[in-house]
Amino acid sequence: MSGYVLGEGADGDLDAIWEYISQDSVDAAERWVDSMFEAFATVAASPGIGHRRKDLTTYPVLFWPVGNYLVIYREQAGLVEMVAVVHGARDMPSFLSKRM
Repeated sequence: MSGYVLGEGADGDLDAIWEYISQDSVDAAERWVDSMFEAFATVAASPGIGHRRKDLTTYPVLFWPVGNYLVIYREQAGLVEMVAVVHGARDMPSFLSKRM
C-alpha cells in the first residue's frame, strides 16, 4: 500500500495546528506540516506500523506518534485515510468521542 487520503477532520486539524504554531513562527509551522506529510507517507508505505488503542476506542483506527502529536488513521478501500492529527497531551477519550 502506498497511497493515502487526508480525511476532512485531519485536514482541519492540520490547518488549526498550523495557525496556532504560526503565531510564534511561520517557519516552525511549515516545518511541522512538512513533518506531518513525511509521517503520512511513512504510514501509507507501512500501514501496520501504528498501534491499536482498544483502551481508547473501539473504532478500527491506528495511532502513530510524530513528535508531540498523534496521527490517527485507518486502512480503507486500498488506501490509508488520515482521520485526525491531535496533540498527545489532549484528553484522548474526550477527543475521540467527539470525532469518531
